Amino acid sequence: MIVKNEAATLPKCLSSVRKVVNEMVVLDTGSIDRTPNIAQQLGAKVHHFKWCNDFSAARNAALKYVTGDWILVLDADETLTPAIVPQLREAIARDEYLLINLVRHEVGAEQSPYSLVSRLFRNHPDIRFDRPYHALVDDSVSAILTKEPHWQVGYLPGVALSHVGYQKSAIAQNNKYAKAATAMEGFLATHPDDPYVCSKLGALYVETGKITQGMELLRRGITAVEENYDILYELHYHLGIAYSRLQKSPQAISHYQAAIKLPIYPMLKLGAYNNLGNLLKAAGDLNGAKTAYATTLKIDPTFVVGHYNLAMIFKALGLFTDAIACYQNAIGLNPNYAEAYQNLGVVLLKIGNHQDSLTAFRKAIALHERYNPEEANRLRQGLREMELM
Repeated sequence: MIVKNEAATLPKCLSSVRKVVNEMVVLDTGSIDRTPNIAQQLGAKVHHFKWCNDFSAARNAALKYVTGDWILVLDADETLTPAIVPQLREAIARDEYLLINLVRHEVGAEQSPYSLVSRLFRNHPDIRFDRPYHALVDDSVSAILTKEPHWQVGYLPGVALSHVGYQKSAIAQNNKYAKAATAMEGFLATHPDDPYVCSKLGALYVETGKITQGMELLRRGITAVEENYDILYELHYHLGIAYSRLQKSPQAISHYQAAIKLPIYPMLKLGAYNNLGNLLKAAGDLNGAKTAYATTLKIDPTFVVGHYNLAMIFKALGLFTDAIACYQNAIGLNPNYAEAYQNLGVVLLKIGNHQDSLTAFRKAIALHERYNPEEANRLRQGLREMELM
């Protein structure tokens, strides 16, 4: 790990791995809080590095202190999922793997809930990180595979890591966007056609409102990408978001459709299927939207928004029994889902079940009261007008 001022998140991170790994190497890049002490108390070997605005330089410095055969790289806002440990042990016991990609759950992310990260690899002398931001070992691994073709790259199905760093509060708190843009712009100046940086920086520009600049980079990435389907997916996916922001639905739909056709790990396609469903629904293609939402649930039955969106389609089609079941699934997975309770109340009212409808509405009001008081008042007023309260 490389860390700086991570006292709040480090205990949870290290606790998730301390009984799984043989050693924990923590490279501190200038903390002024208790981060180094906490790391030592939890059993990590702590080393120090003078920060130089280059994540790869720091990560490569950390690699020098590793003594084990395999390296798992974590950030302080990540944790290892306990259920993945048996698979992980089995994978690293196999002779053919040089690198094993891991599925990471982006907790609270508004767009893609899963990503694939190259964070588990052999302690091979030629594996190095490069790029000053979004540091990766992939380029060095590709170079090794060319020279030493007996190696393979694998991946573990199932979620291996949980990451909280893409929640809005975490991004704002750490000034993440500005730091990321500065680092990537510097790299892009010397690598103008690098598809990965075109994808990441293009997405960042779209996210921060520089849509034209973002789209130019994303298109440039598509031209340069060649056979890397994971990056190609990201480029199409973020162009879909960009065209949606510009309210150009046909172009957005076309990019999402291109994204979902790519031969990549299905869990990574959830965001594209869900966004495609939203656009088809808005265009009045309810059956197309239903297929897209149903696909998200085939891929991941715990995808809460998928259950809710499918319920909204069933409600619009007048299939109230199916809608009720989907709302209840969404609530079962997220008991604080105010909108699911509210729409469940609407459907129960439509089928004449006033008592259960009122219970659902009251639950929705109580939840809205906490997070959205205006909506709570609006709903309360509406129920009074219908003389339900």
